[in-house]
Amino acid sequence: MSEVIRYGMVGGGNGAFIGEVHRQSARLSGQFQLVCGAFSSQADESLQWGLALGLSSERCYPDFQTMIEAENRLPTNQRMQCVVIVTPNHLHLPVARAAIKAGLHVISDKPATINLQECRELAELLADNKSLYALTHPYTAYPMIKEARDRVARGELGEVRKVIVEYMQGWLANRVEGEGHKQASWRTDPNRAGISCCIGDIGVHAFNIAEYVSGLETVSLSAELNRIVPGRQLDDDGTALLKFKNGASGILIASQICSGEENNLRLRIYGERGGLDWRQEEPNSLWLKFNDQSAQLLRAGTAWLGDSAKGNTRLPAGHPEGYLEAFANIYRNFAEHLNNNSNNKNPESDAFPGIREALRGMAFIETSVFSSEQNNAWLEFPKLL
Repeated sequence: MSEVIRYGMVGGGNGAFIGEVHRQSARLSGQFQLVCGAFSSQADESLQWGLALGLSSERCYPDFQTMIEAENRLPTNQRMQCVVIVTPNHLHLPVARAAIKAGLHVISDKPATINLQECRELAELLADNKSLYALTHPYTAYPMIKEARDRVARGELGEVRKVIVEYMQGWLANRVEGEGHKQASWRTDPNRAGISCCIGDIGVHAFNIAEYVSGLETVSLSAELNRIVPGRQLDDDGTALLKFKNGASGILIASQICSGEENNLRLRIYGERGGLDWRQEEPNSLWLKFNDQSAQLLRAGTAWLGDSAKGNTRLPAGHPEGYLEAFANIYRNFAEHLNNNSNNKNPESDAFPGIREALRGMAFIETSVFSSEQNNAWLEFPKLL
């Protein structure tokens, strides 16, 4: 049995949505144990939340610097081995930098940093150290997304010609950040979120899944970002036209002001012979469509799927697997790589998202904002490390 990885969490205190997602997913993976945390910028709140999670008071820290220093003084068989970052975006690099310099591994919520320059700094830091780094883009870990990626790679659709990805939500249709909504307040604040709200929050997920499944890299884009709700400093709606390396074109739509929408992420890819269609709200189903035969509905958990889909499936057919299970797949794959290939810092991209995806995601966010500021100009995708 693989060694259980001891981790500490930064952020994720009372009222934080994504912190509990990470904790549940880590438990579900069966390979992680929460041993410490700095859960809030308020020392008392961090202590109370840590105690509520079952931690001892001496391992509930007032800030991440104190946590890293104190944990590294503990015996090696007790101290944390990995830091999980679930703070607002502006703290992602400071926490990751401190963890990596202390010889710790890192699992970070997306985006990796607040801007592309910071992300390049993170990439250079990782190249000079032994830390393993994962970025939680969970949608790539759904079983039927694994299946879709494999079928595109095998050429079942033929050469990819068109990619359409949509991510629609309605939770920011009104100015809830002015009503004490914790998640909205920091995501719409440029000091904590960075230069984008909608594109940086959900558009980057859509971009990531489009490149992941198609196997294509974006080479240029034209974007229009909008601030629909009066008084917002950052975008809450956006559209980008994408041009891929093989000449294929794409459309990316991301919006958080679509009233009535919940978490409607949809991906469609069309090749010269066929197409596919997947929706996150119906994650166990993948449609394949062709001009010369009936459409095929593939279902998760069935025997005729590929090894990658099977390897990321936890339940028999007919039992829905969703967001938490996909998150847990990233945690499990990270743990297995750490335990079995500790000297290999470059796992195959199918294992879990890492610094490559971090760089491409930040480049997408910045290029989209810059394009929109220049009247939707077509801009080349920046060269990355």
